[in-house]
Amino acid sequence: MARLLVLRAAPYRHSSHLCAATLLVLSPSQHRYFASFPSSPPTAARRVLPSPLRVPIRAVESSPGPTKEEQEPSPAADEAQEPPTPAASAFDVEELGWGTQLAVKLRMLVAPPWQRVRKGSVLNMKLRGEISDQLKTRFSSGLSLPQICENFVKAAYDPRISGIYLHIEPLRCGWGKVDEIRRHIVDFKKSGKFVVGYMPVCGEKEYYLACACGELYAPPSAYVALFGLTVQQTFLRGVLEKVGIEPEIQRIGKYKSAGDQLARKSMSNEVREMLATLLDNIYGNWLDMISSTHGKKREEIEEFINSGVYQVARLKEEGWITDLMYDDEVMAMLKERVGQKDKKSLRTVDYSKYSRVSKRTLGLQGGVQIAIIRASGSITRTRSPLSAPSSGIIAEQLIEKIRTVRESEKYKAVILRIDSPGGDALASDLMWREIRLLANSKPVVASMSDVAASGGYYMAMAAPVIVAEKLTLTGSIGVVTGKFCLQKLYERIDFNKEILSKGRYAELSAADQRPLRPDEAELFEKSAQNAYALFRDKAAMSRSMSIDQMETVAQGRVWSGQDAFSRGLVDSVGGLSQALAIAKQKANIPKDKKIQLVEVSKPSPTLPELLSGIGSSLLGVDRAVKGALQDVSSLSGVQARMDGILFENLGDMSGENQLSVLIKDIISYFD
Repeated sequence: MARLLVLRAAPYRHSSHLCAATLLVLSPSQHRYFASFPSSPPTAARRVLPSPLRVPIRAVESSPGPTKEEQEPSPAADEAQEPPTPAASAFDVEELGWGTQLAVKLRMLVAPPWQRVRKGSVLNMKLRGEISDQLKTRFSSGLSLPQICENFVKAAYDPRISGIYLHIEPLRCGWGKVDEIRRHIVDFKKSGKFVVGYMPVCGEKEYYLACACGELYAPPSAYVALFGLTVQQTFLRGVLEKVGIEPEIQRIGKYKSAGDQLARKSMSNEVREMLATLLDNIYGNWLDMISSTHGKKREEIEEFINSGVYQVARLKEEGWITDLMYDDEVMAMLKERVGQKDKKSLRTVDYSKYSRVSKRTLGLQGGVQIAIIRASGSITRTRSPLSAPSSGIIAEQLIEKIRTVRESEKYKAVILRIDSPGGDALASDLMWREIRLLANSKPVVASMSDVAASGGYYMAMAAPVIVAEKLTLTGSIGVVTGKFCLQKLYERIDFNKEILSKGRYAELSAADQRPLRPDEAELFEKSAQNAYALFRDKAAMSRSMSIDQMETVAQGRVWSGQDAFSRGLVDSVGGLSQALAIAKQKANIPKDKKIQLVEVSKPSPTLPELLSGIGSSLLGVDRAVKGALQDVSSLSGVQARMDGILFENLGDMSGENQLSVLIKDIISYFD
């Protein structure tokens, strides 16, 4: 009998840029969602400041907290309460009505070929590399987090799917996305179906995800590197000096590391403190999660890691994996488990095909509509004729979506899903304004993914309620401005540049053949200070804090989602299901009413995306070439970034690709 799963979630080049801090942690679709959530999720034990826009919320996955009448002004950061550890979300199964069951069977019979799945099939998903927070088109390469999560939900009650076989390869995404996927694995197991993991390469992030599976296998020759985590920051100042380039950087906020990559030769004490705290958060959470999974003390897990784990046999001996088996052996075992008697290989359906299975076919479409607006990537203000969806957040496009949702009466609430390290300050402010207007017309909840820092946080703080994953990188309330002085480089290559100007400061951004005059440097700094004050003051207003209170948590400091929660920068710790539960509560949707999460716009492939997709499959075009194509098509949208978030991806690139991306970044300063 078909069953319905109901989830219950207990750089400024010549203008200011908002960018997140450098953090590199290393270790050796369908478009509608449907779920039922409680109208009143449990409350969080944190005092929230009263505000006309920030009505008190009750955060799912947390312990009870004070009522509105009991709330007091938020304490200073050094006196902030520690947030409670989020509880696992409840997962219930409800029977579909006989009419719905009959409709589902009929839809399966008449489903188009690309939606047909043989009964007794195993969903085979391979998680590797980058995972986008955006929906993907058929011509897009890579994985999509919303489609991965939707596949878990669909497979849980699809009578044709017997279980999931999950291949986990090296991942290049943040811990926020990993936690979201892990949560779906845990919930899927409660459906009674199996989820088997296979892990040929084992690092900390891969094991963190894989250990949530009911069974975990690895080949006898698997690569294992469980040595711990590191954080890195790279510096180019010495390299630039050798070629005659002198960066002139103004960063406002003692923790603002954006720009340090170009302006410094070593890590500042403040940035060292910030990164050490973030590393403690990430590693501590890893130890806690693994110790909880294995039922061991945290000290035992840490001792095991400190012994240097590189042999897969040790993982089996210690019970960290189920057994050592090759892929074909695991598939043969699963074939027997699902009762497949023929001599053919295991009946499977892959991620791509199953992503095209409609939720309507499975009887999951319908209910009160809640819109989701996704904002991923770097922030720019305007679009170019060839802008691709993967080119980041283009403010004018996002504003159009926000206005469409605001004017529509069919959406009862809105989820603003953010995965952005920041970007253009003006663009961030324009979107902040539109989100505030949207929040005046209907409930808006911001949901943070891997990162929502600096300009990304600027957007989020416009929402009355902010939900972050415990390891989301957020905050970074600060600005950075910069330009290059190329005087020595020009002298070395015998290049001359002369400028005629009218106006005392006309050459402020144009004159790169000389350093800034003292009065120009003073104006340069005042401009950055003004941009910072505007950002900080709006953050204080949005979060109902005094300027002094906000200053203690601003200064460009990046916080983990959990630390941001305890300091009043976010309201709740959890994932998208958490945000949905809160949105349902704010919209006064009755408890017994189903809700349907609706993607505001279906992504459509652009010409650059089609060309790069075809080239990727036929000619082996690598990621650096595709990035160059996007940059060329972006035209004025391409601007220099100094936050170092880009370099988080370099750890898994070849040396040639690292160099090409680095050169492309430096060249963009002179575009």
